[in-house]
Amino acid sequence: MTQSKQVLGPHDVRRAVTRMAHEIIERNHGLDGVALVGLQRGGVWLAEALGTEIARIERTVPVGSIDASLYRDDIGLRPVSPASVSAIPFDVDGTTVVLVDDVLYTGRTVKAALDAITDYGRPAAVQLAVLVDRGHRELPIRPDFVGKNLPTSTAEQVTATADGVVIG
Repeated sequence: MTQSKQVLGPHDVRRAVTRMAHEIIERNHGLDGVALVGLQRGGVWLAEALGTEIARIERTVPVGSIDASLYRDDIGLRPVSPASVSAIPFDVDGTTVVLVDDVLYTGRTVKAALDAITDYGRPAAVQLAVLVDRGHRELPIRPDFVGKNLPTSTAEQVTATADGVVIG
C-alpha cells in the first residue's frame, strides 16, 4: 500500500495560481481576446481560480469548461463517463484560448480537448496552463504555464485541488 504525501499545501497552490495569472497576462500583453477553458473535471476549478485572480489583478476574462471525454483516442481502452458538461459562453473564433488542467501526464486529455474546442470555432491561438506537470508525455505537448514541475513514477497517482497536491 502506497503512502500519500502532500507536496503542495493550499498556500502553495494559491501562490502558483497568482504567478500563473501574472504569466498569462504578461505572455498575452494584456487580456484582449483571452479566454480560459477548464478541462472537465480537474481543470474547471483551476480555470475559475485563475479567472478570479486575473480579475483581481487586471480585469475579468471569459471562463468556460469543456468535456473532452468523447474525443479521447483511448475510448475503447478505458471507461468513458461523459457526465460533465461543456460550457463555452463566448465566441471561440479569433480568441486566444488558454486550456486549463490540473495535472498534465501523458498529454492525451489535452489532445482530446484541442479536438473538442474546434467544435466551437477556430481560436487564434491555444495555450496550455497546468497546475502540475508530472512528465511521462506520450504526445508532443508542452504547457505554456506551469504551477509546479513534479517528476513522478508511472505508478503514482497525483491529485490536485485548491487544498493542495497529493501524491499517492
